Amino acid sequence: MNFIEKQKESARKLQKVLVLPEGYEPRTLKAARAILDEKLAGEVILLDKNGAIKEIAAGNGINLDGFTIIDPATDSRLDDYTGAYYEMRKHKGISQQDARKVMMGNLYFGSMMLHKGHADALVAGADHPTSDVLVAGFTIVKTAPDVKYASSCFVMDVPNKAMGADGLFIFADCATIPEPTAEQLAEIAIAACESCKAFLKVEPVCAMLSFSTKGSASHPNVDKVLEALKIVKARRPDLNVDGELQLDAAVAPDVAAKKAPGSAVAGKANVLVFPDLQSGNIGYKLVQRFAGGGAYGPFMQGFAKPLSDLSRGATIEDIINTCATVLSSCKE
Repeated sequence: MNFIEKQKESARKLQKVLVLPEGYEPRTLKAARAILDEKLAGEVILLDKNGAIKEIAAGNGINLDGFTIIDPATDSRLDDYTGAYYEMRKHKGISQQDARKVMMGNLYFGSMMLHKGHADALVAGADHPTSDVLVAGFTIVKTAPDVKYASSCFVMDVPNKAMGADGLFIFADCATIPEPTAEQLAEIAIAACESCKAFLKVEPVCAMLSFSTKGSASHPNVDKVLEALKIVKARRPDLNVDGELQLDAAVAPDVAAKKAPGSAVAGKANVLVFPDLQSGNIGYKLVQRFAGGGAYGPFMQGFAKPLSDLSRGATIEDIINTCATVLSSCKE
């Protein structure tokens, strides 16, 4: 059973409520049909836009039976959601009227559903830029306690099953924060460890990557990784995190024995935290293209509740896989 099959199996057991703010988008609607048919969610909520869902479904031969279809502009919860959003944003000078207009937007309405517990997970982005999805999430769902910054991760599935967690790794951050500060890098590492627990269902063994291993090079970029490690150790002493480590020292036991003897992480890592977005993005694509590794994501991490973004070029299969993975990360 591969990674996605495991996520689907977990999602089927949990039977959580999924809200899709872009229910009117054709790929999303087709994916939603498959999610419902495969019983990956207990309920699939589609947010409509100007009554478009019925027309799009008819044009694509999609059966709408079993869906909960909501138009934010006419839903009975709009007043309650508007009031809640106004309270969140009144310090910014927003009016009740403007709050209502915002809440009639699908991303914000869906995010409020998640915040209020009227849905368990949210996936969007096929029809919106990442920035729009993240702003709605930051504003309403917010980050988890003690987390200032949301980031992202990929689940990588490599052919060599002796590596990572039976060939599975968490790579972070590969899609969100271009040049993280030491504090942001620390939060990325902590969130990536939580992603490891949620997605891989194993204890994280986290390597803070660099071009240096245990002082083999001196540079401000190395210093930042070391400072981030100190922050992680102070905030979460329960996590098994070490650095700075070169990639080979992090995943190859023979190299680890030479470069980082005594490290509880070196040679055993299943979570790889890259020092910046460039290296993370390049790294996951190298593994995907050169090693034939499976790349699943990006998945958002650090939010208070399960929420994830899609590429606007996402395929139907991408949407199904992302939804299954996000649903599987929900708490029982």
